[in-house]
Amino acid sequence: MIRRLALAIAALASLACPFVAAATSVDQVRDIAVAWLRQNRTLPGARMEADAVALDSRLRLADCPMTPDASLPGNRALGARVSVTVHCPVPGGWTVRVPVRVKLFTPVLVTSRPLTRGDGIGAADVHSEERDVASLAYGYIAALDQVEGRALARPINAGTVLTPGMLAGRQAVRVGDAVSMEATVDGVTIRADGVAMGAGDAGARVKVRNASSGRIVDAVISGPGVVAVLP
Repeated sequence: MIRRLALAIAALASLACPFVAAATSVDQVRDIAVAWLRQNRTLPGARMEADAVALDSRLRLADCPMTPDASLPGNRALGARVSVTVHCPVPGGWTVRVPVRVKLFTPVLVTSRPLTRGDGIGAADVHSEERDVASLAYGYIAALDQVEGRALARPINAGTVLTPGMLAGRQAVRVGDAVSMEATVDGVTIRADGVAMGAGDAGARVKVRNASSGRIVDAVISGPGVVAVLP
């Protein structure tokens, strides 16, 4: 009776643990590395493909009396190629580094048309596509609210994954905004209503159309909704 109870407890313990208690083969070690990545380095709603590189078949590992643990050294960010450390957590236990090729698919913002420097980004300018973000060394933008009020720092082509490095500062003026045009003549400031034809943060040069005369002039953005007309 006692022996049957012990066997039942052992069986339940093996079901509760995602890893085997004794990792004696390189295939088991590779499985542990991949399982750890799937459990600890995926993103909500993302789809991960992980393939551990074949280890030396001559590698012989002692039985591990405890569940082996796994980690990324230095808590490194996930990339297309990572090395997962699998360790038998007992005194003198073995350690194996397992190279793993990773693909992590999740929706990102991709430009729908060519955009120029200083452009703001709206819903008509981008669309969502599933891409492998593990291979995107410069990061990515997942949602429009991450770029709200920002302008592009450089021109980009259609079909380009939007990254944080492509964005300049917040826009003080956007295309189509009603702005106050200010011009100073002999110490006197004259103001008129205008419509911005460009976008950017304070200090950016833009074209502005005078709302009354229709004349288009060059101006520098002074702040939110305000431009200084250039002579």
